[in-house]
Amino acid sequence: MGGTPSLQDWRDRAAKVLPAAGFGNFDPSVVIARGEGARVWDADGNEYVDYLIGSGPMMLGHGHPEVLAAVQEQVAQGFTFFANNAHGIELAEEIAVAMACAGQVRFVSTGSEADMYAMRLARAHTGREKILKFEGGYHGMSGEALMSLAPSKRVNFPQAVPDSAGIPEAVREAMLIAPFNDPDFVRGLLDEHGDEIAGVIVEPLQRLIPPEPGFLAMLREETAKRGIVLIFDEVVTGFRLAYGGGQEKYGVTPDLCTLGKVIGGGFPLAAIAGREEIMAHFDKAKAGDGFTFQIGTLSGNPVASVAGLKTMEVLKRPGAYETLRASGQRVMDAISRELGAAAIAHRVVGDPVLFDVVFTGRDVKNYRDTTDGNAEQAKTFNAVLRKHGILKPDSKFYISLALTEADLERTEAAIAAAAKALV
Repeated sequence: MGGTPSLQDWRDRAAKVLPAAGFGNFDPSVVIARGEGARVWDADGNEYVDYLIGSGPMMLGHGHPEVLAAVQEQVAQGFTFFANNAHGIELAEEIAVAMACAGQVRFVSTGSEADMYAMRLARAHTGREKILKFEGGYHGMSGEALMSLAPSKRVNFPQAVPDSAGIPEAVREAMLIAPFNDPDFVRGLLDEHGDEIAGVIVEPLQRLIPPEPGFLAMLREETAKRGIVLIFDEVVTGFRLAYGGGQEKYGVTPDLCTLGKVIGGGFPLAAIAGREEIMAHFDKAKAGDGFTFQIGTLSGNPVASVAGLKTMEVLKRPGAYETLRASGQRVMDAISRELGAAAIAHRVVGDPVLFDVVFTGRDVKNYRDTTDGNAEQAKTFNAVLRKHGILKPDSKFYISLALTEADLERTEAAIAAAAKALV
């Protein structure tokens, strides 16, 4: 007989038509039916407090009424135009005000595109080819980005390790890899290869790992004196660590930054922003042979633009970031309290708006420190949280403004249960 498909029905259908039964993003056994506020429900009606929040963009929660109203109003006027539209221009203006480096803005649809174009701009601007990135840093799905993101083997720096099949050897040879938070190694690498390096790309907060005091300032100083383009990948940190992103929080201004997630309010939208003389490479009339070709069918589309504008408007209101940080700190404190009481070695790593626990007894300063954590304990911890109605990525808690007292109490109870399961 017919009826509403069950969760298992959807899993079976997905296995027939999707490689590995999923979209390539999250655990394919999870099939979400709807979301509201800080909660989501799967196809069987199981309810979760949501710390995945779409991998970050839903900072206001699901179905925020003001965002919903803005989107519905725009949908009635047009989905997309492949031409300038007023809302996209307004969004670019707001980004230029918010981000210290943003003289001009160019829209794309995904963070992967934004990072790829930022590296291309660096090459166009400098006439050099090599890009320096940090082991464990995530910069999308381009060939350059998929070097030493999650290497299966440890090699000597600055050798790059491809994370995917199908990437030409020439791409690997154009990348240099450094350990995050190691200023002496970076200086040495820049001394040796500085005249070959077009750009340094870095997440101001690398995945969960905060920069050591002075590390980002060192990158700014060393790249500036060598004519190297400094790129902050702020796809995750932009409008999250602060309204002005990592640039505001850490007080360091790059040459370019990339943005995504929050600026689209849950719709596909990303951007490259930076100094006008670098962004001018997107202008054929000004750039000449340095012209950097870029188009995209949905770039700056008005539905995503109004969703992003309204999301950013809400985030600017008094108390928004204080509320985000208070909620996140409460979850961080619960993890430390419960795991500490159970005498389980751990470090809570990150910022109150974005963090997780690494099951290790030593400080976490770079990617290799995270891989030295106890993976089985992490797996058990996450599984027990899921069993108790908490949905999160394998290695993050994303905090949203929609979290309520009931959500936080449920989270604390789940954390207590997870800690007991590890004893």
